[in-house]
Amino acid sequence: MRIALFVAPAALAVTLSACASGMGPSHYETELARLAADCEARGGVLSPTGQQTGRPQLDNVCKVTGQPSTRVGG
Repeated sequence: MRIALFVAPAALAVTLSACASGMGPSHYETELARLAADCEARGGVLSPTGQQTGRPQLDNVCKVTGQPSTRVGG
């Protein structure tokens, strides 16, 4: 009976991990792809900020380089 107690949690963990991998892209991945596409459309590259908040808007920044400034000095 002791063996069944140790096997059941392990089998449950394997089953849950298999289900989790087949669910498709996560909300984070979907939002990150959208942010990357928006950034590229503006001529930039999406770069990590070093934060890990779970929100791609805060974890990444769009770096736009090589374009002249549109600011009017003053």
